[in-house]
Amino acid sequence: MLEAVKVALDPTPRQERLLEGHAGAARFAYNLMLAHIQSQLARNEKADWSMYAQRRWWNEWKNEIAPWWAEYSKEAYNSAFESLAAALKNHFASKTGRRKGRRMGWPKFKSKRHTTPRFAYTTGSFGLVEGDPKVLKLPRVGRVHCMEDIARRVGDAKVVRMSVSKHAGRWYASLTVERDAPTVPVTPKGGVGVDLGVKTLATLSDGTMAPNPRHMNNSLRRLAHAQRTLSRREQGSKRWQKAENRVRRIYAHVAAQRRDGLHKLTDWLTRTYADISIEDLNVAGMVSNHRLAQAVSDCGFAELRRQLVYKRARTGAAIHIIDRWYPSSRTCSSCGTVKAKLSLNERTYCCDACGLRIDRDLNAAINIQVAGSAPETLNARGGDIRHDRHAPAAQTPMNREPSSQNNGMRLGADLGNGVMQTTAN
Repeated sequence: MLEAVKVALDPTPRQERLLEGHAGAARFAYNLMLAHIQSQLARNEKADWSMYAQRRWWNEWKNEIAPWWAEYSKEAYNSAFESLAAALKNHFASKTGRRKGRRMGWPKFKSKRHTTPRFAYTTGSFGLVEGDPKVLKLPRVGRVHCMEDIARRVGDAKVVRMSVSKHAGRWYASLTVERDAPTVPVTPKGGVGVDLGVKTLATLSDGTMAPNPRHMNNSLRRLAHAQRTLSRREQGSKRWQKAENRVRRIYAHVAAQRRDGLHKLTDWLTRTYADISIEDLNVAGMVSNHRLAQAVSDCGFAELRRQLVYKRARTGAAIHIIDRWYPSSRTCSSCGTVKAKLSLNERTYCCDACGLRIDRDLNAAINIQVAGSAPETLNARGGDIRHDRHAPAAQTPMNREPSSQNNGMRLGADLGNGVMQTTAN
């Protein structure tokens, strides 16, 4: 299995200039090749934009176009060609419908100011240095000191790729390592449903709650002060660059806090439970509400799901993604009655049919667990959970009693009733 190991670098001033030069060379090669491909298309010529075709054209003309090319590693140019080839492939695959997700536009030229400096090594003598656990070898740059013991984190894995990038004034190296699938002993407590939210980041069906730390909200005052300082500086000056770096460091600090919290939560979930069920949230639609956009973005729902999906390979936990059209919050986890409406300010779910009173998020988490544990789960109205966006909404039953089909499972039938009855009493 492939795994990423990221470490912060501590280069000398000379090495930092070389790193900047390598990133600049990669950016130059990317822009040059993109301009060449666009000129070919403008002349109605057949353009071959594969990485190997770009490399052949570069090797033919590099001495005339960039006589300084030998000052930097050839891997910097190759990483630019690889990136451009992937961008063009994604564009045409998206244009023809072969690629899912949002529409990918034509690649844009990379600017020095708005583009993250980055390049990569895929071949050659790079990676760990034997006998020095806190050093990485970068061709044409030298032995760069790391901020932690990188040899301990990599272990006996094989380093197949190393990407170098700069974020908020600090250089990082991300190593792609290849190692055997781990055999981590799992002590599962069974299945669990996870309801994600803004008020509480994660509510589990067994009653456990993970509070929302609200990292961005805690740093807003410091961020506002740094941005006011930046707005008073003359753009492009040294003082302006210093103020801009301060703003970037604050954003980077918030992102690091959020990422650390999500890693701890997802690691605990995958090591504790054998089956984890979560909802397929429409995060893009949620952030369209400008009153909730900042709070939703600060939670990192997409990152949490991404971490759960790839960490399941380490522990063997199963991840079940529940369809976004499933009314987990509006469904009673005791009798299966579905409310027509449930506003966001109603934090306690009150069932008019059976009289159940339960926390809104806990009720949704229990429903999510039942939906994830059933192979062909039917909702309380006898309709299937997945909604056909091309079919009229009236085709989905709205007001029906729970289905009596033998091959279906009524949500909330036998899960957590003891807790719910205690709450109701």
